[in-house]
Amino acid sequence: MTAPLLPEYGRRSLAEVLPALLAAIGVPGPPPALTVPPARAAALLLVDGLGSELLRRHAADAPFLASLPDAGPVTSGFPSSTSIGLTSLGTGVPPGAHGMLGLSLLAGGELLDTLRWTVQGGRTDLRERLVPEEVQPVPTLLERAAAGGVAVSVVTLGEFDGSGLTRAALRGGRFLGTYALGDLAAGVLGAVAGPGTQLCYGYHRDLDAMGHLHGPGSLPWRLQLAQVDRLVELVADRLPPDVVLVVTGDHGMVAVDRKYDADTDPVLSDGVAQLSGDPRARHVHVRPGAVEDVLATWRAVLGDGAWVVPAEQAVADGWFGPVVAPQARDRIGDVVVAARGGTAVIRSRVERFISRMPGQHGSLTADEQLVPLLLAARRPTG
Repeated sequence: MTAPLLPEYGRRSLAEVLPALLAAIGVPGPPPALTVPPARAAALLLVDGLGSELLRRHAADAPFLASLPDAGPVTSGFPSSTSIGLTSLGTGVPPGAHGMLGLSLLAGGELLDTLRWTVQGGRTDLRERLVPEEVQPVPTLLERAAAGGVAVSVVTLGEFDGSGLTRAALRGGRFLGTYALGDLAAGVLGAVAGPGTQLCYGYHRDLDAMGHLHGPGSLPWRLQLAQVDRLVELVADRLPPDVVLVVTGDHGMVAVDRKYDADTDPVLSDGVAQLSGDPRARHVHVRPGAVEDVLATWRAVLGDGAWVVPAEQAVADGWFGPVVAPQARDRIGDVVVAARGGTAVIRSRVERFISRMPGQHGSLTADEQLVPLLLAARRPTG
């Protein structure tokens, strides 16, 4: 079995992106691992689901993006999913340090849906019981920049204002709610129009949605990529000359063609107390005394469809970063599963919607881990 593609924490991961932008606009701090050209202001546009490998394969659908200089690729982190990637981006530290370790997360005795901040599979709002700033206590780089006098803006969908994930991963600065591509582009441009030192984080969701619903590389996905390409071109053409625009993703995606249902398979559920994570990256929390049996069973059932390792090995091998905080360690399963090929471990009863999706992400493959770091500036006219 080939080795997993481990995230390059401290060198080329999402955690290194915002420190590079802060250095580019003159915010004091340690020397960044990545280099972004100096500028008065910086805008970071994160396109959910924009993987380097997918962009390379479908460059014809995104000619503007394909023409931009790429300071990447950088690695997403593990698991390679949105709530983890956005938190690494926002805090500048790996998952093991910030503790957001799965789409579903075992925290405070609850199985937390980290995207919606509800009970997994339900609608109970957990923001009071599991306070986002306590679940993820590491200060964000947006807070640091704002405290240093930078005008910080977060330009994203209005429904995310005050959400658990926004508070956990991207707190700091002013929030500007959007509804469509037009006000996203206008919001980013307005946030860096000047004068003064400014930092803008912008977010686009729909490419990831098309990949999940129809599959990465499908016609709906490709047409959405073309829309993203036009969005970036519109923003780049209207940038002030002293502003740098950086475009990245939080993860890539793969098509799933082999599913194992942990909610209905008695073999996979034997000895398991709780299952968290993502269909492509599972934390298996085991009943007392059953670790060796569960490890052997999951390895036998999944075969070459996954890397299945004990928690100690995943931590020692650096899947979550060089340091794992005590709070984060408690959230890692006794057995950790990273899918290979088109494999997914679904939960048809608890995760009904995502279990049906043909596109998934979260694991340690190049298609999921590698994301671009594209640099754009206003093109000369005349």
